[in-house]
Formats: sequence, C-alpha cells, structure tokens
Amino acid sequence: MSQHVVSSDAQLRSICGSPPLNSLALRCMLPELDKHHRAFIALSPFVVIASADREGAPDVSPRGDLPGFVAVRDQRTLIVPDRPGNKKLVTFTNILENPDVALFFMVPGRTETLRVNGKARITTDPSLLAPLAVGGKAPLTALVISVELAFFHCGRALIRSRLWAADVQSARDALPTLGQMLADQIAGVEAADAEARLDRANSMLWAEPLPPQRHV
Repeated sequence: MSQHVVSSDAQLRSICGSPPLNSLALRCMLPELDKHHRAFIALSPFVVIASADREGAPDVSPRGDLPGFVAVRDQRTLIVPDRPGNKKLVTFTNILENPDVALFFMVPGRTETLRVNGKARITTDPSLLAPLAVGGKAPLTALVISVELAFFHCGRALIRSRLWAADVQSARDALPTLGQMLADQIAGVEAADAEARLDRANSMLWAEPLPPQRHV
C-alpha cells in the first residue's frame, strides 16, 4: 500500500502536472478585493469558513444569511456577523489560537465560486455590529477578516455535481430526519425530543431568546 502514497511535490507534479505560466487560475489571484469580488459577495447568502487551532487541527463551518450579509468594509476588510448557533464556538476558539482563515463564497445558480484567505479577529464593536442588524437585532459578535488573497474558482466542480439542478435533489425520505439520526447516535435521546429542540433552534435565526424576567 505504501508504494501508492504520494509523498513529495515532485511526485505529485509528475502525476498531475503544473499550470502553465499564463494560467488564468494563477493570474486571477489578487491581494485584495476588486469590484467583481465585492459584487459577488453582495449577492452571496452562503459562505464556508475554514480555520485551525494552534496544533493545525482543521475545521470548516457554514455561515448563511440574507444575500450580502458579509459586509465589505473596504478592499482589504470583510465583516462576518455571528448569528445564534450551537455555542460550540469552534471557529472562534480556533481564531483565538490561530488567526488564519479561508472563506468560500457561493451564489445560488452560479457555478463559479469566490475564495478569500486572510487573518481574522473577533469584535464586539457596536459601530461595526449595528449595520449588520436584521429585524432590529444586531449580532453580539462578528469576525473582522483582513484580506490577504482573493480569487474566483472556475465552475467545474459545481457543473459536475449539478448542485443547482432541481432534478438531482434527493427525495425528502431518502434520509431520516436529523432528529431521528441524532436519536440513533446519542444514547437516551428520543427522536421527538431532538426534533423539538431543532425546531426551537431553527426558529431563532437572528436573535437569542430573551432571558426570563426576574421580578423583584
């Protein structure tokens, strides 16, 4: 089995080759956001953020909201609001240890994607959070991304996968519900209880529930 493991760049290039010097894939890699990157982000309702802890253990986390929810402050700065979630905070705790991140933006119906690399920090600055409010609910925190690299990725992966094609969508009953799957995976959890918890979580898209009022 070991003779089939690729273990060097030279070996890898001998198998897969290298891009030509005039490759568009290389020449489109820019150190900041241009007008086309900004227009793409303004239409994007979905981004995936890759991060890693100080030991290099990786994580990817989806972020979704209304189109353009990621704010472009300037050609070198993005602001990503943090909406209510599961409170595991894996991306945030990774960033506290290692600020390097990569973002992957998608626009429904488009096969090309946008990739952005940079360094992130967590902010609670009200002047940055207030413009990110939805329905009067500003996020409690946001990520400020200092852009170091931005480039469009061609559409072959999405074309091959037919990601946006309606006729390839799985039937609703092709998989159990998430609540049913969690009940199978976690001892002592009932499917109905898991479904109820998920329904409550999914009802809190932009704001946490208010704490109970204390009467003096």
